[in-house]
Parts: sequence; structure tokens; C-alpha cells
Amino acid sequence: MKRRDFLKGCAGGALALGLGSPFGNIGAALAQEAPFPDLVAARGENLPRMFDAALTALGGLSRFIQKGQTVLVKPNMGWAVTPDKAANTNPELLSHIVKNALNVGASRVYVFDNTCDNWASSYRDSGLEAAAKDAGATVAPAHDSGSFQEVVNPGALYLKEVELHELYLEADVIINVPVLKHHGGAKMTAAMKNLMGVVWSRGSLHWSGLDESVPELLLYKKPTLNVVDAMRVMLTGGPRGRGDSQYLACRTLIASADAVACDSACAAIMASAGIAQPGYVFNASQRGLGVSDLATLNVQRLTV
Repeated sequence: MKRRDFLKGCAGGALALGLGSPFGNIGAALAQEAPFPDLVAARGENLPRMFDAALTALGGLSRFIQKGQTVLVKPNMGWAVTPDKAANTNPELLSHIVKNALNVGASRVYVFDNTCDNWASSYRDSGLEAAAKDAGATVAPAHDSGSFQEVVNPGALYLKEVELHELYLEADVIINVPVLKHHGGAKMTAAMKNLMGVVWSRGSLHWSGLDESVPELLLYKKPTLNVVDAMRVMLTGGPRGRGDSQYLACRTLIASADAVACDSACAAIMASAGIAQPGYVFNASQRGLGVSDLATLNVQRLTV
């Protein structure tokens, strides 16, 4: 696929979300009834500014974090590659979210990920460890089973027992900050699939089938807020990326308390590049874990 086709594809994804205008048709009938939108899609050139605009529309970060609460900010930090590869969450966005969480009164902010590549290399090479620490967060390890506790997952059909990181279990607020990208097995990584990084054994999800098991990551505890980095989207060679991976310059940030809605919006972007919607988005919606039909939601689009 040529670069001009990428940009055309991104435009298609933007139109699917109504991003061509800050006041599109999807969910417009609900806009005057709800105090805050269900989902915000912001386009621009600067992720921190896009985050600020999206959170202002959602009622401010203080709507999600009360003074004195502990906050876990969960990026995708799984790969020992540099930020330009877009395999991990953008470090500048992570730093900005950490600083803002502390500014609104969080008592402590934690960052971790159960990485796929060597954990020390992934933390370092992604630039996320340094960004988090410089912003005031405590960067925690997740490479040892001792940091995880087994819990019974209520209502699960596949992940009936799951080992979750103790900080995920204990945090008052969870801000899930994935990067949107291609995944060879699941078709797409975004909000729901990013929660695989809070689980000790990812093998159990693969054995059950990702379309079936990924939705069950929302059963025990849902993120308080999901913020998707879709600035530069990896379209091929995911989830780690290759030297010949192709990218989409989408310049978008998506924010919602509903991980399923976020993933539905992300799937619309990926569909514009010819990537089929992952089955776990539909399955999660069918099980009542979130809303995948954007037409039923109050969606606000912003250009920053």
C-alpha cells in the first residue's frame, strides 16, 4: 500500500468516526441530553494538547481521580523498540498523563507492564520508564510471578481464574493508555487487549482464543479511563513491528471510560486500511461489557 493510500485510508477512518467535523452525526441526538460525551475523538499534531482537549470535554481528569487516590497508568510498554516504531505508547503522552494525575491530587502514580520482550530492555528502549519517572511516577516491575495474585474471575467462561498484578488489584484508579496497532493474531491491539499486560500468564488467553478471552479481561475490574494513542498507527508486522512495517499517519487520540467503545472506534480506523474488525469487540459488546455501536453513543469530535 502506498503512502497516498494510507492517508486516504486515514481519512476514511476519520469519516467513520465523524472526525471530519467536531459535530458529526453519530450520537448527535444524544449530545444535548448527556452532561458529558461517552467518547471523545481528538485530532491534531500534539498528543498532550489532544489529551487536554479530550479530558476537558469529558469533564476534566478530576472527574476520574479524587484527591488522595492511588492511580495506575498502564501503557503498552511490551517491546524493546524505540518510540519511532509506534509499537509502544508514546512517552510524551504517558509523561503528560502522569503529571496531570499528580496535579489533580493523586497520592501516588504507578506505571508497569508485563512485557513480551526482556522487561528491562523494553522499559528502557521504549523511553517509557524514563518518561514516567521524570514525571513523578513509580515504575514497578512485572517480570516476576510474585507481583501477581490469582483471583476468581466472576462470570468468566474461559479465564475463570486469572493472575492479576497486585497494583492493578489495589489501585483506586486505572488509566489504560494503549497504542493502536496491528496484531498478527487478534488483528488489532487497543484498549481491551492492552490489559493483557496486567496478567501474568498470557498463554491462557491464547489457548482459549483471543476473541473469546480478551473481553473477559474486563470482568474482574474495568479501567476507569481509556486513552488510546492513535497518532501513528502500525498497519503491518504488529504487534512488535518489522523493518518493513507500514504506518498510517492518523493523528488521533480517543478517550472514553468504555474500553469497548474505544476499541470500536479504533476498529473503524483500522477498517479504513483494510483490517477486519477483531471478533473480541463484538463479543465484549454482546456480553454487556461495553458498547460497540457508536451510533447509540454521544461521541464528540475535536480538532486541536
